[in-house]
Amino acid sequence: MLPQEIIRKKRDGGELSEAEIEDFIAGVTAGTVSESQVSAFTMAVFFRNMTMAERVALTRAMTRSGTVLDWGDFGPVLDKHSTGGVGDKVSLMLAPMVAACGGFVPMISGRGLGHTGGTLDKLGAIPGYRAAPDLDMLRRVVKEVGCAIIGQTADLAPADRRIYAVRDVTATVESIPLICASILSKKLAAGLQGLVMDVKLGSGAFMQELNDAKDLAQTIVQIAGGAGLPATALLTDMDEVLGTTAGNAVEVAEAADYLTGKVREPRLHEITLALTGEMLVLGKLAASPEAGRAKAQAALDSGAAAAKFSEMVAALGGPKDFLERSDSYLAKAPVTLPFKAARSGVIAREKTRAIGLAVVDLGGGRRKTEDEIDLAVGFTGFLPRGAKVAAGDTIALVHARSEADAAKAVAALAGAVEIADTANPRPLIHARIT
Repeated sequence: MLPQEIIRKKRDGGELSEAEIEDFIAGVTAGTVSESQVSAFTMAVFFRNMTMAERVALTRAMTRSGTVLDWGDFGPVLDKHSTGGVGDKVSLMLAPMVAACGGFVPMISGRGLGHTGGTLDKLGAIPGYRAAPDLDMLRRVVKEVGCAIIGQTADLAPADRRIYAVRDVTATVESIPLICASILSKKLAAGLQGLVMDVKLGSGAFMQELNDAKDLAQTIVQIAGGAGLPATALLTDMDEVLGTTAGNAVEVAEAADYLTGKVREPRLHEITLALTGEMLVLGKLAASPEAGRAKAQAALDSGAAAAKFSEMVAALGGPKDFLERSDSYLAKAPVTLPFKAARSGVIAREKTRAIGLAVVDLGGGRRKTEDEIDLAVGFTGFLPRGAKVAAGDTIALVHARSEADAAKAVAALAGAVEIADTANPRPLIHARIT
């Protein structure tokens, strides 16, 4: 069937058959479906939604668009995926923590989408790091080290790679069917035996309302279970910057400090432990989430998690001494400018999406698929909601390429951070779905 007829049917609210979806995705993979047609399809899905049968069919078709890994009796093979946020560098710590506890993590990460940062972009800040190894190298590193955080290879879910890039620049990111198919096609192609979903909720998340986040989490868990992949989802808060940094190199620096024990921001630490604990339960490496958390904490305290991160970086072409000398390896922006409190009080609100967009405006994200990212720019030292400040106190430090860019970012932050007399607390973990 012609791609435009499939697009027309979905545009008009029709339910696509499994054969139609498979035909369209085959065209995406082969390149016979144009980028404009992919854009039209994603927009039609965004407005018309998909039934559960369509969602399953789309996920399966995208999974089968390339190689599906089979680890045999090797394992437990586990992974975590976040729906994206601002300052979310959890994967950089979690993968080596799970590996230090006996799990194996072939983590297929993505580029930034819209206002959110991408783990793959952050890894680009590590000199020499090969984020796109061939499948033989991926298998070897996972088996020898225990974890490998990489981008999509040409072999794994190639249809998703094309659709993912289009969604980023066509305002079709926040579609539950497209999110589910994108996430699960990569995870199913990676041959996982357990998946933990970190579904973000709040002003910096794609799903800002609790019911929408629950719908996404339940849909992913349901589709994954139907495909034979045990999954658990945590709904975690993204109503403020996670940790103290937002950017690429600056987030890698925070992850290095976390692993080495130099600094562990409490919210970031709590969410990282919770997700790691759930992964260890799915891998039968811990009897309960609480036991998994304790095991993960021990891996941090002993230095085993940091050692796994160093082994992974070296195995994928990065510096062997990256953790010891991360400050000398990571790019730094030439201009820094403090964003200061205009009045005394407490930080009552962070418009987190606006903060993420300010990183994009600095050059730390993409407006078009072909844009190059400035790895050095971003924010550091970001104070959390509820922090007390006096007038003139620094709330965050802007790292920019020019004075003009820095001033523009400060102005953006002034409109994104609200100071009041009191602040209402929010839970870090809103729900657990199995």
